[in-house]
Amino acid sequence: MLTAEDVAVISNPGSVSPRPRLLDEVRRRLRVKHYSLRTEQAYVYWIRRYIQINGRRHPRELGGKEIEYFLSDLAQRHRVAPSTQNQALAALLFLYREVLALDLPWMENIIRAKRAPRLPVVLSRAETMALLRAMSGREALMAGLLYGSGLRLMECLRLRMKDVDLARHEITVRDGKGGKGRKTMLPERLRQALQAQIDCARAQHALDLEAGFGAASLPLRTSPQIPQRGEGTWLAICVPCCSPGNGSCRRTREAPPLGRRRAATGGTCRRAGGRHHQARQPAHP
Repeated sequence: MLTAEDVAVISNPGSVSPRPRLLDEVRRRLRVKHYSLRTEQAYVYWIRRYIQINGRRHPRELGGKEIEYFLSDLAQRHRVAPSTQNQALAALLFLYREVLALDLPWMENIIRAKRAPRLPVVLSRAETMALLRAMSGREALMAGLLYGSGLRLMECLRLRMKDVDLARHEITVRDGKGGKGRKTMLPERLRQALQAQIDCARAQHALDLEAGFGAASLPLRTSPQIPQRGEGTWLAICVPCCSPGNGSCRRTREAPPLGRRRAATGGTCRRAGGRHHQARQPAHP
């Protein structure tokens, strides 16, 4: 039996817009709330996997038992880490609360996986200097900024020309962890290398303009306000890639692999810089 909506579509096909797909609605809601692109990709992945493991049934037909089975399957059969299990749970709770507008009692009773405490890797001053000396080019500059300026890895990768003040030896971090900004110092020994990298990025940007690319990836919140001619000031130290938003070829950031013998990461350089700087401070009486 045809409903009133079906009759309206048949009589006037252009009068009723098609209902958005579930995953498209998830993406739209995530972008409305300004979640990061990586969070969007992770949430969509877990929601799709949750639907597939339950025979492609609509999430409205599922509930707490299905979620508990899904999370248990991740832990027991796929052996995922507790943080990964909690990320999958966060994606499903976002689906039910923010997209489907359901706040059911069983949501508060789901037990989250407990993460075991883990001691971070901290390099000594000699190990840090040996690591920095073993690098060259862009990788050495990035590691130096992590160590000397206290930048997080993604903050370093998102660093743009307009946020570097070489005259004042200052770096402005925008939209950092928690959406907060701050200013930090630029070590004198990195000033020349950073200037050279900026000149190299400008030259590459000029070549991109001649080749027809001519755009730099802009933050989502500022893209409509920045004119095309001003994008060069936002150019990151980066590589070409297709923008996930509209598919256009733009310059975007890249995380190069850093070779090392210990289990160190970008955060290791940042922690080492903070501890070594603190050790140089005079002790208070």
